[in-house]
Amino acid sequence: MEPFIVSARKYRPQTFADVVGQEAITKTLLNAIESNHLAQALLFCGPRGVGKTTCARILAKQINQDGTEREEEDFAFNIFELDAASNNSVDDIRNLIDQVRIPPQVGKYKVYIIDEVHMLSQSAFNAFLKTLEEPPKHAIFILATTEKHKIIPTILSRCQIFDFKRITVKDAAAYLKNIAERQGVQAEDDALHIIAQKADGAMRDALSIFDRVVSFSGKQLTRKAVTENLNVLDYDTYFEATELILQHKIPQLLLLLNSTLALGFDGHHFIVGLASHFRDLMVCKHQDTVDLLEVGEVAKKNYQEQSGKTSNPFLLKALDIANDCDLNYKASKNQRLLVELALMKMASIDFEKKNPYSTDVNQFANASIAPASFFNHIPAPVLETVNTLKEAHSKDSPIDVEPSTFTVEAEEEVLVSPEIETSKVPNTITSTIPITSRPPTLEKINLKAKGKRISGLSLSSLKAKKEHHLSKKEESIEESQLPRDAFTEKDMQGHWADFVQKIDGEGRKILASSLTTDTPKLFDESTIWIELPNDTMKKEVEREQYDLMMHLRQQLNNYSINLRITVNEQTAKKFAFTPEEKYQKLREKNPAIDLLRKEFDLDF
Repeated sequence: MEPFIVSARKYRPQTFADVVGQEAITKTLLNAIESNHLAQALLFCGPRGVGKTTCARILAKQINQDGTEREEEDFAFNIFELDAASNNSVDDIRNLIDQVRIPPQVGKYKVYIIDEVHMLSQSAFNAFLKTLEEPPKHAIFILATTEKHKIIPTILSRCQIFDFKRITVKDAAAYLKNIAERQGVQAEDDALHIIAQKADGAMRDALSIFDRVVSFSGKQLTRKAVTENLNVLDYDTYFEATELILQHKIPQLLLLLNSTLALGFDGHHFIVGLASHFRDLMVCKHQDTVDLLEVGEVAKKNYQEQSGKTSNPFLLKALDIANDCDLNYKASKNQRLLVELALMKMASIDFEKKNPYSTDVNQFANASIAPASFFNHIPAPVLETVNTLKEAHSKDSPIDVEPSTFTVEAEEEVLVSPEIETSKVPNTITSTIPITSRPPTLEKINLKAKGKRISGLSLSSLKAKKEHHLSKKEESIEESQLPRDAFTEKDMQGHWADFVQKIDGEGRKILASSLTTDTPKLFDESTIWIELPNDTMKKEVEREQYDLMMHLRQQLNNYSINLRITVNEQTAKKFAFTPEEKYQKLREKNPAIDLLRKEFDLDF
């Protein structure tokens, strides 16, 4: 059984042409070798797994080739690799400096590759400075690091710096496809793209993930197998979530989130992935930005199809909601509720209640065309106009009037028929119906609130008071024509008790308690008198007396009834007793209670 070699080692590039995603750097190094412009100190910096050490080895091999060496010659004796993470002291650098003085036995150059050079101590850097600035002619130093900012400026100034970039998903997926073909593995493009995305720009990580997934699924590499093995959410989850959001199906959307959480994913993972999904839908909106979509061909078609169902305002609003949820997730004490709230907000975007009154009159000129529910909610003025137009359409020669628009709007001037009372016009509905003819008798009625708030210390206030008194006189003239049937005190007290019972059931306990404080009596034939123990109760009854008086007037069929309220603070004693007064009342009813108090030496 042959030992297994991981793909990252087995397929390590042997030439600059095999290096993936670093064309600018490899071309620069090749040109430097050919033109003999290669610096003696090079710094390779960039993320992990992008080819820094690989390029250093290829460079060390190529600068020693003169055409006379064997094909498999690797110049191992000319290449020295030092791990600065474990050899970071001054003594390690001094040993390196001592070796640099010795010229190579084979080849032209000795190449020293110092990996993770940022791990060197400050004193080690200082010991290395002079040799790095003026190395022997046969020595070339290649420093590699993932954290360039930790290297002191004096080292940076002595090196030629090459910044390696992250490998794109497209390049990584293409290289993985090549590796899969060489291993005889049938892999779906979407599966390879998911691996490349999971690697986050590191080819070494992509090859490690590839080996793991191949061990799981064998020679058939599918998208489903990759998502299961890598524990990532499939595209289908986000496609389904977006469909539910667009259809405003909040219950199903919350169930989808629950099933996703049951698989072991957290809400943060879900909402971040959904935001990325919305971003991908956004880039599909324009033909020029489709190339920014780093997915397989099958997934790209699905994205383009769903993108056609969405609008730019919707996607922008959804992205804003998802971004807010992402920012607040770690600070939230109820993280699941935060994600659910974000999903409900997304599902409510563009979910505006359609105006049932906004339609073309011509579409329902025939009553059979319009649904019955429409006419149940139509405003009275609009319904009147519709009926007029229906009659006009039914005649041989319809009314030929300029096209106009019939509008019913809160606090605006509207067109209504004179026969319709203004109180029937709803003040919370705005509807617009384009019409082709106007009823013959229409006039304007202003529904705006007339009058303004007036200062009590102005001349305008005096004028307003005068108008108020005049209006009261007009009302009194109208009230003189109302019925004034005679009634007894017993009837009045019965209806009074009914009103108290009614408001008590409605929860108006304070008013009910105040009205039961005293029994109402007839002061004269049209005045009801009640005596209350304090001014607070009097003000409470006066403030709420309108409902009471309307109830009594309707029940007794007498609209001249008035209410007289007086205050007698002596009656308060009936309701607020001191402990001594309570004891005296009890002793009056049962003298034996005084004996009980003395026997047991009780206190109040």
